[in-house]
Amino acid sequence: MNKLSLILMGFCLIVFSACQENNTETLKEIATVETTPEPKRPKTKLSKEFKDYWYNGEAEITSYKLEQARYGEMREGSAVLVFVTEDFLPEVQVKADNYSKTNIPVLKLNATKNFNTGIYPYFIMQSTFYPVANNQHALKVSASIQEWCGHVYAQLNNRGKFEITAHSYFQGEADQNYSIGKTWTENELFTKLRIDPTSLPTGDISILPSLEFTRLRHAEIKAYDAYAVLKDGTYMISYPTLNRSLEINFNTTFPHEITSWEETTVSGYGANAKTLTTKATKLKSIKSAYWSKNSNIDESLRATLKLE
Repeated sequence: MNKLSLILMGFCLIVFSACQENNTETLKEIATVETTPEPKRPKTKLSKEFKDYWYNGEAEITSYKLEQARYGEMREGSAVLVFVTEDFLPEVQVKADNYSKTNIPVLKLNATKNFNTGIYPYFIMQSTFYPVANNQHALKVSASIQEWCGHVYAQLNNRGKFEITAHSYFQGEADQNYSIGKTWTENELFTKLRIDPTSLPTGDISILPSLEFTRLRHAEIKAYDAYAVLKDGTYMISYPTLNRSLEINFNTTFPHEITSWEETTVSGYGANAKTLTTKATKLKSIKSAYWSKNSNIDESLRATLKLE
């Protein structure tokens, strides 16, 4: 082998080694991004008062008078928040049928809204599964919206990253599957508040707006810059780029019932677009094992909740 061949071979080996090293580093970076764990936060120590209230075999059901902004006008309707504790399967990410040490105890929130837009109705439901340990983000969030034009669905699963699945009848949205980095979610804050309101994030934060908002506004499901303030039983979030704000009012004493909330944002499109405020004001709250109240005689409970 001549001298020139040896030089060329040595050069190729150097280049190959460099490429291998760069590729390895790149793969390491990708792996790190995809599996970055959430910041470790201390677990919230659950008091006897908390356990007596939330682990007595009942759910808390609260009804609200709803004034909903939609298509540039205000609509009357009702909203319901259902809080209940249950065991959650961390891998499959559904409610556990049986107890296991590997289950994660969560405080689940099912939030519903019913209102009419002219001749046709809207039905909205959001579900949030938030660990009672209060030391990580929601394990799962989902939202469905039904009205006579069609229905849309979105789901967030908290695994290595936030896995987003969305289905819609709108052109340009259709079926989507993608991942985003972990961050605060607006949905989880309603539940986090019930465990320990002093743990709510404040100041400049990055936050994913509620799935209800992103679906109704056809906004991208991602984190947006926001500013949050906690003061005297009121938690406020402002989203400058979305021209939107959210205010949650709650009792400062346990169990920190949510008394009302307001969302101010642009409603409607084109000439009908205007800034309006959606409001939900508490009507009645009860504790009930509602899953067993499915007989006709149990319909009287709806009157108790002022839903009729």
